[in-house]
Amino acid sequence: MRTAIVAGCTGLIGAQLVELLLAHPEYQSVLTISRRPLSIKNNKLEQRVMELDSLDALDQIPSGADVFCCLGTTIKQAGSEAAFRKVDFEYPLALAHATHAHGARSFHLVTALGADKNSSVFYNRVKGEIEEAIRQIGFSSLHIYQPSLLLGHRTVKRAGEGAAELVMRALDFLIPKKYKAIDSARVARAMLQAATRDEAGIVIHTSGEMQAS
Repeated sequence: MRTAIVAGCTGLIGAQLVELLLAHPEYQSVLTISRRPLSIKNNKLEQRVMELDSLDALDQIPSGADVFCCLGTTIKQAGSEAAFRKVDFEYPLALAHATHAHGARSFHLVTALGADKNSSVFYNRVKGEIEEAIRQIGFSSLHIYQPSLLLGHRTVKRAGEGAAELVMRALDFLIPKKYKAIDSARVARAMLQAATRDEAGIVIHTSGEMQAS
């Protein structure tokens, strides 16, 4: 039987991933880490509500878990580049170090299409930097997911994403597969499928590949 840890469980991908994990027969327990509780009630679910600044001191972590990091924000939501970097770089890195120390079976990181540590675009550069930083930790199984614009219902709308989603849907037939907007449910399914395959090494899941999930 397997154990899962999910950080970012109140977001678009994370919330759907938690539901998939709870329904999957191989997972006997799912530990969520978030700043606010989920409304889900399930005997498999353990919720740890905490300030994410404390992730580096995370203890009582199940050993041998599949760890899913769905943390992410925007510069507008965060309020500054520094605050954005904290959510998209510092928190995932702290989670990775803490769970690696407890013998995580696999680590699954959501970044974005265009992630590149050498990018001149701040957003893409931070995404690329966190990919590289977590590569260096040494997980025996590391999966990185690089979705394009995410489709799905958000409880908190991100500025500009609603309009972008409408445009992407209207022009979908003109857009190459790797750039097409992707339903968040497909990303969540791709993460679950990858975890249960027990594939070792570093695996990159592109947005185009995840469209088939």
